[in-house]
Amino acid sequence: MRHVFSIVLLLVSLMLVGTVGFRVVDPSAGWIDCLYMSVITLATVGYRESIQVEGNPTAKLFIIVYIVCGLSVFTYSAYHLGQLIVSVEMRAILERRRMQNSISKLQNHYIVCGLGRMGTIICETLQERGKPFIVIDFDEERLAEVCTERNWLHLEGDATDDRILENAGIARARSLASVLPTDADNVYVVLSARMLSPELQIIVRAGDEKAVTKLQRAGATRVISPFSTGAQKMARFMVTPSIEDFLEIADSRGNELELADVSIEADSPFIGKQLQQTDLREKGVMVIGIRRADGERLMPPPGSAVIEEGDSLFAFGSTEAVNRLIGLIDHHE
Repeated sequence: MRHVFSIVLLLVSLMLVGTVGFRVVDPSAGWIDCLYMSVITLATVGYRESIQVEGNPTAKLFIIVYIVCGLSVFTYSAYHLGQLIVSVEMRAILERRRMQNSISKLQNHYIVCGLGRMGTIICETLQERGKPFIVIDFDEERLAEVCTERNWLHLEGDATDDRILENAGIARARSLASVLPTDADNVYVVLSARMLSPELQIIVRAGDEKAVTKLQRAGATRVISPFSTGAQKMARFMVTPSIEDFLEIADSRGNELELADVSIEADSPFIGKQLQQTDLREKGVMVIGIRRADGERLMPPPGSAVIEEGDSLFAFGSTEAVNRLIGLIDHHE
Protein backbone atom coordinates (compact mmCIF):
# COMPACT_ATOMS: atom_id res chain seq x y z
CA MET A 1 0.00 0.00 0.00
CA ARG A 2 2.88 2.34 0.77
CA HIS A 3 4.36 1.59 -2.66
CA VAL A 4 1.08 2.51 -4.38
CA PHE A 5 0.89 5.76 -2.39
CA SER A 6 4.45 6.64 -3.44
CA ILE A 7 3.66 6.11 -7.12
CA VAL A 8 0.47 8.20 -6.94
CA LEU A 9 2.35 10.95 -5.09
CA LEU A 10 5.04 10.92 -7.77
CA LEU A 11 2.49 11.33 -10.59
CA VAL A 12 0.65 14.14 -8.77
CA SER A 13 3.94 15.91 -8.10
CA LEU A 14 4.86 15.61 -11.76
CA MET A 15 1.58 17.23 -12.83
CA LEU A 16 2.07 20.03 -10.31
CA VAL A 17 5.59 20.65 -11.60
CA GLY A 18 4.25 20.77 -15.16
CA THR A 19 1.43 23.17 -14.21
CA VAL A 20 3.80 25.57 -12.46
CA GLY A 21 6.36 25.24 -15.28
CA PHE A 22 3.85 26.12 -18.00
CA ARG A 23 2.69 29.08 -15.93
CA VAL A 24 6.29 30.32 -15.64
CA VAL A 25 7.05 30.05 -19.37
CA ASP A 26 3.73 31.72 -20.25
CA PRO A 27 2.51 34.02 -17.44
CA SER A 28 -0.54 35.00 -19.50
CA ALA A 29 -1.95 31.43 -19.40
CA GLY A 30 -4.48 30.56 -16.72
CA TRP A 31 -3.86 27.87 -14.11
CA ILE A 32 -6.52 25.61 -15.63
CA ASP A 33 -4.85 25.93 -19.06
CA CYS A 34 -1.48 25.09 -17.50
CA LEU A 35 -2.90 22.03 -15.74
CA TYR A 36 -4.57 21.01 -19.01
CA MET A 37 -1.26 21.29 -20.84
CA SER A 38 0.58 19.23 -18.24
CA VAL A 39 -2.01 16.43 -18.44
CA ILE A 40 -2.20 16.18 -22.23
CA THR A 41 1.60 16.39 -22.45
CA LEU A 42 2.02 13.53 -19.97
CA ALA A 43 -0.64 11.48 -21.74
CA THR A 44 0.85 12.33 -25.17
CA VAL A 45 -2.69 13.01 -26.39
CA GLY A 46 -2.01 16.47 -27.77
CA TYR A 47 -5.49 17.86 -28.50
CA ARG A 48 -4.49 21.51 -28.70
CA GLU A 49 -2.04 23.86 -27.06
CA SER A 50 -3.46 26.22 -24.45
CA ILE A 51 -0.33 28.34 -24.05
CA GLN A 52 1.78 30.28 -26.53
CA VAL A 53 4.86 28.35 -27.62
CA GLU A 54 5.55 29.90 -31.03
CA GLY A 55 8.48 32.28 -30.75
CA ASN A 56 9.07 31.15 -27.18
CA PRO A 57 12.17 28.87 -27.12
CA THR A 58 12.01 28.62 -23.32
CA ALA A 59 8.53 27.11 -23.54
CA LYS A 60 9.66 24.65 -26.20
CA LEU A 61 12.70 23.55 -24.19
CA PHE A 62 10.57 23.10 -21.08
CA ILE A 63 8.05 20.99 -23.01
CA ILE A 64 10.83 18.79 -24.40
CA VAL A 65 12.34 18.19 -20.97
CA TYR A 66 8.91 17.71 -19.43
CA ILE A 67 7.87 15.14 -22.06
CA VAL A 68 11.08 13.13 -21.62
CA CYS A 69 10.91 13.16 -17.83
CA GLY A 70 7.15 12.71 -17.79
CA LEU A 71 7.18 9.68 -20.09
CA SER A 72 9.95 8.08 -18.02
CA VAL A 73 8.13 8.59 -14.75
CA PHE A 74 4.77 7.61 -16.23
CA THR A 75 6.18 4.41 -17.74
CA TYR A 76 7.96 3.54 -14.49
CA SER A 77 4.76 4.13 -12.48
CA ALA A 78 2.56 2.16 -14.87
CA TYR A 79 5.00 -0.77 -14.85
CA HIS A 80 5.20 -0.98 -11.06
CA LEU A 81 1.46 -0.50 -10.59
CA GLY A 82 0.78 -3.30 -13.06
CA GLN A 83 3.39 -5.51 -11.40
CA LEU A 84 1.84 -4.83 -7.99
CA ILE A 85 -1.67 -5.66 -9.19
CA VAL A 86 -0.54 -8.89 -10.81
CA SER A 87 1.50 -9.81 -7.72
CA VAL A 88 -1.47 -9.25 -5.40
CA GLU A 89 -3.77 -11.26 -7.65
CA MET A 90 -1.26 -14.09 -7.93
CA ARG A 91 -0.73 -14.18 -4.18
CA ALA A 92 -4.48 -14.33 -3.64
CA ILE A 93 -4.86 -17.16 -6.16
CA LEU A 94 -1.97 -19.13 -4.67
CA GLU A 95 -3.29 -18.59 -1.13
CA ARG A 96 -6.76 -19.84 -2.08
CA ARG A 97 -5.23 -22.89 -3.76
CA ARG A 98 -3.06 -23.61 -0.71
CA MET A 99 -6.06 -23.21 1.57
CA GLN A 100 -8.21 -25.58 -0.49
CA ASN A 101 -5.42 -28.16 -0.63
CA SER A 102 -5.09 -28.04 3.15
CA ILE A 103 -8.84 -28.37 3.60
CA SER A 104 -9.05 -31.32 1.21
CA LYS A 105 -6.65 -33.28 3.44
CA LEU A 106 -8.70 -32.87 6.63
CA GLN A 107 -10.64 -35.70 8.24
CA ASN A 108 -12.95 -35.55 11.28
CA HIS A 109 -12.52 -31.79 11.42
CA TYR A 110 -14.82 -29.07 12.73
CA ILE A 111 -16.64 -26.41 10.73
CA VAL A 112 -17.52 -23.05 12.28
CA CYS A 113 -20.06 -20.96 10.37
CA GLY A 114 -19.80 -17.32 11.38
CA LEU A 115 -16.82 -15.41 12.77
CA GLY A 116 -18.55 -13.11 15.21
CA ARG A 117 -17.73 -13.02 18.92
CA MET A 118 -19.08 -16.52 19.58
CA GLY A 119 -17.47 -17.94 16.46
CA THR A 120 -14.09 -16.49 17.40
CA ILE A 121 -14.27 -17.95 20.92
CA ILE A 122 -15.23 -21.37 19.49
CA CYS A 123 -12.23 -21.26 17.15
CA GLU A 124 -9.88 -20.19 19.93
CA THR A 125 -11.09 -23.10 22.07
CA LEU A 126 -10.62 -25.57 19.23
CA GLN A 127 -7.14 -24.21 18.58
CA GLU A 128 -6.19 -24.51 22.27
CA ARG A 129 -7.21 -28.17 22.18
CA GLY A 130 -5.38 -28.88 18.95
CA LYS A 131 -8.51 -29.67 16.92
CA PRO A 132 -8.55 -29.11 13.14
CA PHE A 133 -11.22 -26.64 12.05
CA ILE A 134 -12.39 -24.41 9.21
CA VAL A 135 -14.08 -21.01 9.47
CA ILE A 136 -16.73 -19.91 6.98
CA ASP A 137 -17.73 -16.25 6.80
CA PHE A 138 -18.75 -13.81 4.07
CA ASP A 139 -16.77 -10.87 5.53
CA GLU A 140 -13.41 -10.88 3.72
CA GLU A 141 -11.94 -8.15 5.93
CA ARG A 142 -12.94 -9.98 9.11
CA LEU A 143 -11.38 -13.21 7.86
CA ALA A 144 -8.16 -11.41 6.93
CA GLU A 145 -8.05 -9.61 10.27
CA VAL A 146 -8.69 -12.65 12.49
CA CYS A 147 -7.74 -15.78 10.54
CA THR A 148 -4.73 -14.82 8.47
CA GLU A 149 -2.48 -13.80 11.36
CA ARG A 150 -3.52 -16.87 13.37
CA ASN A 151 -3.10 -19.21 10.41
CA TRP A 152 -6.68 -20.49 10.67
CA LEU A 153 -8.10 -22.33 7.68
CA HIS A 154 -11.01 -20.33 6.30
CA LEU A 155 -13.36 -19.95 3.37
CA GLU A 156 -14.96 -16.72 2.22
CA GLY A 157 -18.59 -17.19 1.25
CA ASP A 158 -22.15 -17.79 2.36
CA ALA A 159 -22.42 -20.72 4.78
CA THR A 160 -25.97 -21.35 3.56
CA ASP A 161 -24.56 -22.23 0.13
CA ASP A 162 -24.22 -26.00 -0.39
CA ARG A 163 -21.16 -25.49 -2.58
CA ILE A 164 -19.31 -23.65 0.21
CA LEU A 165 -20.16 -26.40 2.71
CA GLU A 166 -18.93 -29.03 0.26
CA ASN A 167 -15.68 -27.09 -0.25
CA ALA A 168 -15.28 -27.12 3.53
CA GLY A 169 -15.36 -30.93 3.42
CA ILE A 170 -18.65 -31.34 5.23
CA ALA A 171 -18.87 -34.99 4.14
CA ARG A 172 -15.66 -35.68 6.11
CA ALA A 173 -16.37 -33.35 9.03
CA ARG A 174 -16.93 -34.45 12.61
CA SER A 175 -19.09 -31.55 13.73
CA LEU A 176 -20.48 -28.18 12.60
CA ALA A 177 -21.30 -25.12 14.67
CA SER A 178 -23.52 -22.41 13.20
CA VAL A 179 -23.41 -19.04 14.95
CA LEU A 180 -24.63 -16.75 12.18
CA PRO A 181 -26.29 -13.44 13.12
CA THR A 182 -29.90 -14.46 12.35
CA ASP A 183 -31.97 -17.52 13.23
CA ALA A 184 -33.18 -17.72 9.62
CA ASP A 185 -29.61 -18.15 8.36
CA ASN A 186 -28.88 -20.72 11.06
CA VAL A 187 -31.98 -22.72 10.11
CA TYR A 188 -30.90 -22.71 6.48
CA VAL A 189 -27.38 -23.86 7.39
CA VAL A 190 -28.80 -26.71 9.50
CA LEU A 191 -31.06 -27.85 6.67
CA SER A 192 -28.25 -27.74 4.12
CA ALA A 193 -25.75 -29.46 6.40
CA ARG A 194 -28.16 -32.20 7.40
CA MET A 195 -28.97 -33.01 3.76
CA LEU A 196 -25.29 -33.11 2.83
CA SER A 197 -24.22 -35.17 5.87
CA PRO A 198 -27.01 -37.07 7.68
CA GLU A 199 -24.72 -38.28 10.52
CA LEU A 200 -23.03 -34.95 11.18
CA GLN A 201 -23.20 -33.46 14.68
CA ILE A 202 -24.69 -29.96 14.31
CA ILE A 203 -24.54 -27.41 17.12
CA VAL A 204 -26.41 -24.17 16.51
CA ARG A 205 -27.10 -20.95 18.36
CA ALA A 206 -30.65 -19.70 18.76
CA GLY A 207 -31.17 -16.00 19.30
CA ASP A 208 -34.88 -16.40 20.00
CA GLU A 209 -36.56 -19.07 22.12
CA LYS A 210 -39.17 -19.48 19.36
CA ALA A 211 -36.45 -20.62 16.98
CA VAL A 212 -35.28 -23.51 19.18
CA THR A 213 -38.03 -25.91 18.02
CA LYS A 214 -37.57 -24.94 14.37
CA LEU A 215 -33.83 -25.56 14.56
CA GLN A 216 -34.38 -28.94 16.19
CA ARG A 217 -36.88 -29.93 13.51
CA ALA A 218 -34.47 -28.74 10.83
CA GLY A 219 -31.96 -31.32 12.06
CA ALA A 220 -29.81 -29.65 14.70
CA THR A 221 -28.23 -32.08 17.16
CA ARG A 222 -28.16 -29.46 19.89
CA VAL A 223 -29.50 -25.93 20.10
CA ILE A 224 -27.85 -23.42 22.42
CA SER A 225 -29.73 -20.36 23.59
CA PRO A 226 -27.12 -18.02 25.13
CA PHE A 227 -29.68 -15.95 27.02
CA SER A 228 -31.46 -18.95 28.53
CA THR A 229 -28.24 -20.80 29.33
CA GLY A 230 -26.67 -17.70 30.85
CA ALA A 231 -29.73 -16.98 32.97
CA GLN A 232 -29.87 -20.58 34.27
CA LYS A 233 -26.17 -20.47 35.11
CA MET A 234 -26.59 -17.19 37.02
CA ALA A 235 -29.52 -18.67 38.95
CA ARG A 236 -27.44 -21.74 39.91
CA PHE A 237 -24.64 -19.48 41.12
CA MET A 238 -27.16 -17.52 43.22
CA VAL A 239 -28.53 -20.67 44.83
CA THR A 240 -25.16 -22.47 45.19
CA PRO A 241 -22.39 -19.85 45.22
CA SER A 242 -19.78 -22.49 46.12
CA ILE A 243 -20.07 -23.81 42.54
CA GLU A 244 -19.00 -20.42 41.26
CA ASP A 245 -15.97 -20.47 43.56
CA PHE A 246 -15.03 -23.92 42.25
CA LEU A 247 -15.29 -22.81 38.64
CA GLU A 248 -13.24 -19.71 39.32
CA ILE A 249 -10.48 -21.85 40.85
CA ALA A 250 -10.52 -24.14 37.80
CA ASP A 251 -10.37 -21.19 35.41
CA SER A 252 -7.58 -19.47 37.31
CA ARG A 253 -5.42 -22.57 36.85
CA GLY A 254 -5.83 -22.56 33.09
CA ASN A 255 -9.10 -24.43 32.51
CA GLU A 256 -7.56 -27.68 33.77
CA LEU A 257 -10.89 -29.40 34.46
CA GLU A 258 -12.99 -30.74 31.63
CA LEU A 259 -16.39 -32.37 31.21
CA ALA A 260 -16.82 -34.20 27.91
CA ASP A 261 -19.39 -36.42 26.20
CA VAL A 262 -17.42 -39.35 24.74
CA SER A 263 -19.22 -41.57 22.21
CA ILE A 264 -18.52 -45.30 22.19
CA GLU A 265 -18.23 -46.54 18.62
CA ALA A 266 -18.36 -50.13 17.30
CA ASP A 267 -14.61 -50.76 17.60
CA SER A 268 -14.04 -49.06 20.95
CA PRO A 269 -11.71 -50.99 23.32
CA PHE A 270 -14.14 -50.39 26.21
CA ILE A 271 -17.13 -52.29 24.74
CA GLY A 272 -18.15 -55.24 26.90
CA LYS A 273 -16.15 -54.12 29.92
CA GLN A 274 -17.60 -53.17 33.26
CA LEU A 275 -16.83 -49.61 34.27
CA GLN A 276 -14.76 -50.85 37.21
CA GLN A 277 -12.68 -53.04 34.86
CA THR A 278 -11.47 -50.09 32.77
CA ASP A 279 -8.36 -48.05 33.53
CA LEU A 280 -10.18 -44.73 33.21
CA ARG A 281 -9.70 -43.81 36.87
CA GLU A 282 -5.97 -44.52 36.59
CA LYS A 283 -5.89 -42.24 33.53
CA GLY A 284 -7.35 -39.43 35.64
CA VAL A 285 -10.88 -39.62 34.20
CA MET A 286 -14.04 -40.13 36.26
CA VAL A 287 -17.21 -41.29 34.49
CA ILE A 288 -20.09 -39.50 36.20
CA GLY A 289 -22.83 -40.72 33.86
CA ILE A 290 -23.70 -43.04 31.00
CA ARG A 291 -26.38 -42.42 28.41
CA ARG A 292 -27.48 -45.55 26.57
CA ALA A 293 -28.37 -45.59 22.89
CA ASP A 294 -32.05 -46.06 23.82
CA GLY A 295 -31.97 -42.92 25.99
CA GLU A 296 -31.58 -44.62 29.37
CA ARG A 297 -29.36 -42.67 31.76
CA LEU A 298 -27.20 -44.02 34.57
CA MET A 299 -26.47 -41.12 36.89
CA PRO A 300 -24.17 -41.97 38.58
CA PRO A 301 -23.30 -45.30 36.98
CA PRO A 302 -22.46 -48.30 39.20
CA GLY A 303 -19.05 -49.89 38.83
CA SER A 304 -20.73 -53.01 37.45
CA ALA A 305 -22.29 -51.09 34.55
CA VAL A 306 -21.23 -52.65 31.23
CA ILE A 307 -20.15 -50.25 28.49
CA GLU A 308 -22.07 -50.92 25.27
CA GLU A 309 -21.83 -49.77 21.68
CA GLY A 310 -23.66 -46.46 21.17
CA ASP A 311 -23.18 -45.37 24.79
CA SER A 312 -22.13 -41.85 25.65
CA LEU A 313 -19.81 -41.50 28.63
CA PHE A 314 -19.92 -38.27 30.60
CA ALA A 315 -16.24 -38.07 31.50
CA PHE A 316 -14.84 -35.60 34.03
CA GLY A 317 -11.18 -34.91 34.70
CA SER A 318 -8.21 -32.80 33.73
CA THR A 319 -8.18 -31.38 30.23
CA GLU A 320 -5.10 -33.44 29.38
CA ALA A 321 -6.66 -36.70 30.65
CA VAL A 322 -9.98 -36.12 28.88
CA ASN A 323 -8.20 -35.25 25.64
CA ARG A 324 -6.16 -38.44 25.91
CA LEU A 325 -9.37 -40.42 26.34
CA ILE A 326 -10.97 -38.73 23.31
CA GLY A 327 -7.78 -39.35 21.33
CA LEU A 328 -7.88 -43.02 22.31
CA ILE A 329 -11.50 -43.30 21.13
CA ASP A 330 -10.72 -41.43 17.89
CA HIS A 331 -7.72 -43.69 17.24
CA HIS A 332 -9.98 -46.74 17.18
CA GLU A 333 -12.62 -45.15 14.91
